[in-house]
Amino acid sequence: MTKKTADDIQRRDFLQLTAAGFGVVGVAAAATPLINSLNPAKDTLALASTEVDVSGIAEGEGRTVMWRGKPVFIRHRTAEEIEEAKTADLATMVDKETDSDRVQNEKWLVVVGICTHLGCVPTGQKSTEERGEYDGWFCPCHGSQYDTSGRIRKGPAPKNLPVPPYEFLSDTVIKIG
Repeated sequence: MTKKTADDIQRRDFLQLTAAGFGVVGVAAAATPLINSLNPAKDTLALASTEVDVSGIAEGEGRTVMWRGKPVFIRHRTAEEIEEAKTADLATMVDKETDSDRVQNEKWLVVVGICTHLGCVPTGQKSTEERGEYDGWFCPCHGSQYDTSGRIRKGPAPKNLPVPPYEFLSDTVIKIG
């Protein structure tokens, strides 16, 4: 048996450190694509927000746009609808929320158009569709009725129509998401 010299020990330490370094680089190279595969796809990121020009929506009318695969109702409210939404009796509501908590500009209401009962799409976006007793939206599947602020007023739905995150980029352009 030969005695190990200091050069042998240094060579062994160098080879161990080099092998460990290559191992770390190899694991990082293999893990990077796996980690990147967990990021959202580009088409999903493109749907994360949408801009809507509302200049063509007449007072009292609405438009439905898609955002993240969900219908979003945008309604240009009349003065009567605004007044009705402001003066509604909160004590009679299941999900108590003031109109001012639901809108940024009182002329425009933006809500996700999915009934909070079983996920149906309520009618009422067009003036020719059934809007229910409160002149908002009506879910024909189970009879839920929403007012002009998207608040549940009658029927089995437990919550108001949700308000998505949105902002006004100008007087006529809304960015949802």
